[in-house]
Order: sequence, then structure tokens, then C-alpha cells
Amino acid sequence: MRLALGLSYRGQAYHGWQSQPGGRTVQDALERALRDFATVPVTTVCAGRTDSGVHALNQVVHVDTDLERDPFSWVRGGNRYLPQDIALQWCLPVGADFHARNSARGRRYRFVVLESPTRPALEQGLVGWVFRPLDGDAMRAAAAHLIGEHDFSSFRAAECQSPTPVKTLRRIDIARRGAYWRFDFDANAFLHHMVRNLMGCLLAVGSGRQRPEWMAEVLAARRRDAAAPTFPPEGLYFLGPYYDAVHAIPQHTAAMDWIV
Repeated sequence: MRLALGLSYRGQAYHGWQSQPGGRTVQDALERALRDFATVPVTTVCAGRTDSGVHALNQVVHVDTDLERDPFSWVRGGNRYLPQDIALQWCLPVGADFHARNSARGRRYRFVVLESPTRPALEQGLVGWVFRPLDGDAMRAAAAHLIGEHDFSSFRAAECQSPTPVKTLRRIDIARRGAYWRFDFDANAFLHHMVRNLMGCLLAVGSGRQRPEWMAEVLAARRRDAAAPTFPPEGLYFLGPYYDAVHAIPQHTAAMDWIV
């Protein structure tokens, strides 16, 4: 039987999603919890690997198991063994043709940034921070150059394992609520550090250090050194993947109503 599970987590305490020898990753914590619940090893496959410090609201994973339990028993049982900053949100049976990564039609990220003369305190680790005023119209004009299918080599980390730098960026929405900016990204797939590198360039434009047209020049250069430095991971949330409706995978979790 194949199960799909939705997972939320705060990424501050973990070295990203993917399992590592030290065991301090989200995948390691989840697989330990599922093993303790199921009493047999359980291997997970995720929709999108997240970096150290990056959060997730609806990371989707699939597992194959012979253990017959009510789907929500997997949620309750898994959460019993998970640390407080990781929680299963839902579980449902899926067909053998469903694959958490390969079946995804797209993925969504959100970056929340505080614009303030002083650094964050209560929301430390949960928001990015800029102390210069930002120009929303300039950033939206810069973002328009990125929409569509492009070679995003200028926004790709050197260690990226994707077989191609060509991705389709479907949407970038930029909105402000009080002192907080929200940047929403929707693409068929993302390169390693792509969102953080895009953010570095958007904020360079928003702060007046670059003009909006510079974004098109960076994109055309296809060189990482043509772009701005990588923005820190604080404030980056993986909202989750989305799939064809036939799979009936949830696209919303309660935490999405909490984050600005």
C-alpha cells in the first residue's frame, strides 16, 4: 500500500530535508518516528528537498508499507514520536502510480521579509530582514522579466544536481502587510537556492541598488556571479507541491492561515 503524508516543520534546528550521517535532518526525524510507530523501517520520498533553515507548511512525502492502519492513525502515531517542531498534518492512501516528487505539476514557495530599522526578535528565524525601504513597484517590474520558461543558471547554486537549469516560473506575487513583505513563487520546479538567489536580486532592486531592467540582464547572463548574493534562508517557506486533481492531495494546511 502507498500512502501520501503532509508534513509541516520549522527548519531552524535541522540541516535541511535530506538524510545525512549525523541524523539531524527532517527526513531522519520523520523516518525514526514512522519506524517507531510502525515497528519496521519506513523509507520516505519527498516532493521537494529544503535547505537548512527553510520551513515547510505542506511538504508531501509518500511511503510504501504493508502495515494496515487507519490513515489518521499514521498522523497521530507519527506525531507521538516527532519533535515539537515537526508535525504530520494529514495522510491518505494513493495509487501506486502516485510519486511525491515525479507526479508534482508544480511547487510553491513563500518568502516573508520584515522591513524595519531594527532586527526581528519574536519572529527571529521566521522572517527575513531588510533595513532599507523597499519599492514594491520596482520589484514587481523586475519580477516580470522572470516569468516564463528560462535558463535560470544565474540563480543556481554550484552544488545543484538538477539535470537542466531550464525551469518555468509561472508566477511571482509581491504584497505588503504593514512592515512585512510577502513574496510568492510558483514554478514547475526550482533549482538549488533558486528562490534565495531570486530574492537577493529582487531586494537589490527594491532597495534602489539596481534598476528593474537589471534583472533581465542577470537572467540573460546565465552566470551565478552576475546576480546578487544569496539571501539568508530565514523567512523562506515551502508551501508545498500541487498535483493533478485525480490524486486528491490537500494543498492547504492550517498554518497557511497563520503566515502573513
